[in-house]
Amino acid sequence: MMRSHYCGQLNESLDGQEVTLCGWVHRRRDHGGVIFLDIRDREGMAQVVFDPDRADTFATADRVRSEYVVKLTGRVRLRPAGAVNPNMASGAIEVLGYELSVLNEAETPPFPLNEYSDVGEETRLRYRFIDLRRPEMADKLRLRSRITSSIRGYLDENGFLDVETPILTRATPEGARDYLVPSRTHPGNFFALPQSPQLFKQLLMVAGFDRYYQIAKCFRDEDLRADRQPEFTQIDIETSFLEESDIMGLTEGMIRKLFKEVLGVEFGEFPHLTYAEAMRRYGSDKPDLRIALELVDVEDQLKAVEFKVFSGPANDPQCRVAALRVPGGASMPRSKIDEYTKFVGIYGARGLAYIKVNDRAKGVEGLQSPIVKNIPEANLNAILDRVGAVDGDIVFFGADKAKVVSEALGALRVRLGHDLELLTGQWAPLWVIDFPMFEESDEGGFAALHHPFTAPKCTAAELEANPGAALSRAYDMVLNGTELGGGSIRIHRKDMQQAVFRVLGIEAAEQEEKFGFLLDALKFGAPPHGGLAFGLDRLVMLMTGAQSIREVIAFPKTQSAADVMTQAPGAVDAKALRELHIRLREQTKAE
Repeated sequence: MMRSHYCGQLNESLDGQEVTLCGWVHRRRDHGGVIFLDIRDREGMAQVVFDPDRADTFATADRVRSEYVVKLTGRVRLRPAGAVNPNMASGAIEVLGYELSVLNEAETPPFPLNEYSDVGEETRLRYRFIDLRRPEMADKLRLRSRITSSIRGYLDENGFLDVETPILTRATPEGARDYLVPSRTHPGNFFALPQSPQLFKQLLMVAGFDRYYQIAKCFRDEDLRADRQPEFTQIDIETSFLEESDIMGLTEGMIRKLFKEVLGVEFGEFPHLTYAEAMRRYGSDKPDLRIALELVDVEDQLKAVEFKVFSGPANDPQCRVAALRVPGGASMPRSKIDEYTKFVGIYGARGLAYIKVNDRAKGVEGLQSPIVKNIPEANLNAILDRVGAVDGDIVFFGADKAKVVSEALGALRVRLGHDLELLTGQWAPLWVIDFPMFEESDEGGFAALHHPFTAPKCTAAELEANPGAALSRAYDMVLNGTELGGGSIRIHRKDMQQAVFRVLGIEAAEQEEKFGFLLDALKFGAPPHGGLAFGLDRLVMLMTGAQSIREVIAFPKTQSAADVMTQAPGAVDAKALRELHIRLREQTKAE
């Protein structure tokens, strides 16, 4: 052993003991003839003092610089009164250095590590091995490790088996594009990297394993939005012979234990909201319940008004007219309203009508708004009563296709919650249930809302007769407006699986070609089964308070799905391509 302790483990109980530390020089200071070195390792930092009376050691301490790798021996002593550092775990003690050896020197790092400097993400990712030395980055990865330990412990205790599933598999329609891997031994054919272990975990249930879990790498070649990674990690779970309520109870217990163990946070009961109610009240299937604002439907009051912007959508069953009351928002300047109008435009809203409630006692005179002259006073009052408007409030309106109104006002609700500091607490978990089976795809047919293996709440005949109305046995766990995980009871009967494929426009020949192995499995005694998957990266991001999942992944990719550190993806030489029977097309200028 080169070391006796980690720097972060030193405290008053070791007063007078000799210790050996190994680590990096975080900073070096000269103070009136003594040299202070802050030594850093993965557990934290310790202050080491070198006196001139040990000449050799002092000379070595004099020449070390930031990020040199050193080994030292010394004696722990209490810091003098007034010199205690409350921001450091080892802040009550220091080490008097006896011996010091330099194990490796370091060039000046590309950015300083002893104070946070905004160097730009590209540089941080290019030198990620240095970036990860920063204490706040090391803390996040340590916490990530504690999180996976807690989850594994819980699942092991509850009879789950950890089983690994293949990374080289075949392309399946899961929504995003697959990453493809050419096969050398089967010319012209390709493997795909899994977007999730979905089919394999279902087959493990057919094989009788009853309770499975895996902390699995998944891959999606999608157009990256702010917080997506081409490879990400999910906590993948599948069970047999359990109903929705059992699976939800089990996984809720897992998240409850995790937050208590790692953050000391106790969650109350998780409320259950149906998809329809979540959309109606919050405009989102992953509502942030820390924000008390709610959307209220008001189309019944606007069907007969002359004002086409309202009466048009109010009379169209595909549309929605909703109001959002913001307490104390009447003092909002016009420029702020314009900013919010631009914001809802991102979601397809063509404008943002509003009413400022200055003095309700004065009737229409007490309202400030470009739209009140178009709405009869009785209807205005009915709307203001329904949303609970009082003096000093502002009420925003959305009138458009139902999806546009829900998304635009739903996003505005969250934005206002943060801008006006209306959060009622730190954590708000819930379950969203009763999702529709299908959504209408842009081409006019149906697409699976979750995935095509989700069981419906109705019979196969009812499903095919009216696919648009069918609800699924799916459930999502949501925390603070982020979907933590989602799952469902799966289809375990072949006839039902074929019915779902037919609704999705996958005919018999294609079913056989793409899913023959699954349909086979379903006819050889498949048990009722279901499960869910949690996004580990998102979970760690929420628990560490990080701004992005890139902050909690050791070696993430950039927005363009590249790795600037190893320069991946990279070109491959002609010989390797020949062996794979691949020829690259010449890119023409026009492309």
